[in-house]
Amino acid sequence: MDPAQTRTMETRLHSGLLFALYQLSLMVGIALMPVAFVTSRFGFTLPVHRVIDRLGAAYDRTSAGE
Repeated sequence: MDPAQTRTMETRLHSGLLFALYQLSLMVGIALMPVAFVTSRFGFTLPVHRVIDRLGAAYDRTSAGE
């Protein structure tokens, strides 16, 4: 197999995995929203937005390189 093809397959696999993780983090964030509302009343915030932002930025970087 050509090394360029292998790199392309790895890049697509990496990009697909990041996309799946990003979608999963969105789903978890939505599911935890009621918990976040309750904890915010006590002054504690869940850092789910940081995970979503980081995965979204990582996916954007990998998908822009294709």
